[in-house]
Amino acid sequence: MSATRHTTFCFTLQPTAAQEQVLWRHGGAARFAFNQALRLVKNALEARKANAELHVPWSGFDLINTFNRWKRSAEAGLDEQGNVGLAWRGEVLQQVFEEAAVDLGCALQASSARRRSGGKTAGFPRFKKRSDARQSFRIRSKGRGERAEIRLGAEGRARSIRLPKIGTLGVREDTRKLRRMLRNGRARILFATISHQLGGRWRVSLNLEAAPLHPALQRASDEAREPVGIDRGLQTFAVLADARGREVERIDAPRPLRSALPKLRRLSRSLTRKKKGSRNRVKARMRLARFHQRIGNVRRDFVHRVSSRMAQTHGHLVLETLSTAGLMRTRLARSLADSAWA
Repeated sequence: MSATRHTTFCFTLQPTAAQEQVLWRHGGAARFAFNQALRLVKNALEARKANAELHVPWSGFDLINTFNRWKRSAEAGLDEQGNVGLAWRGEVLQQVFEEAAVDLGCALQASSARRRSGGKTAGFPRFKKRSDARQSFRIRSKGRGERAEIRLGAEGRARSIRLPKIGTLGVREDTRKLRRMLRNGRARILFATISHQLGGRWRVSLNLEAAPLHPALQRASDEAREPVGIDRGLQTFAVLADARGREVERIDAPRPLRSALPKLRRLSRSLTRKKKGSRNRVKARMRLARFHQRIGNVRRDFVHRVSSRMAQTHGHLVLETLSTAGLMRTRLARSLADSAWA
């Protein structure tokens, strides 16, 4: 593929109970690797105060090598047979450790780059807590075609995806379009990011390197289209006007939170009435979380559709400068968040 583009396909996974335990294990391993690599960096920074020539791992490549040396050392512990190293490292895919170290390297590089540029002070990376950190991990795709480690439609199941070390998992959505692109050689999977969502579901995001779109689907050049100005509001999501001040389009926001408030209050009251630590409270919390996720999904779907359409049909988009963060501290905060201004 000469001229390529990068795109993403997202699917909802339908794992079995055993597969879900494996997904949790891999998510915990990614969090553990990130925290341990960060701990090694902090220890190296502390030791460099006494020895200025000491090397501190900072890039993703250095962090991978540093973590790999640690997991095979006596500091990582012993297994039941007395072998040195991290006892459970063979239970998860090793790429999970490496990609977590790469993520930490990117955070460290961004932190130091922003400090050098004189911009806003970027905080040093922090440890991920088990209680509030989102469970996610990333897998690189190796091989092509039938030998690819990440494959769609494996074992004769159209709605399925095969992940290394995890197996073949069911997929809720239709995968026909992506399977056709992979079969015709018009796409190649680069990464798969598996994450646990607020409502209790698991999703996989496939990062692809794909061939360019058909000429009929490609958008016109920016020179052939007129610029428009965008005025945001609460009653109306956005009003588009051309350079002469004439209104081009008026867009209304769905405002899903406003329409869902009665049911949201009912689910919240149901949660508070349940006894703490009981199974019924866990079920009520999951119902409330799934409903919150649905509200967010409606809002995100609207924003993505509108922004994509405006970028494809107009040459330049001009937005007024507003302090959304400041307005979120006023009494209009709920309406602003529901309209998805940010």
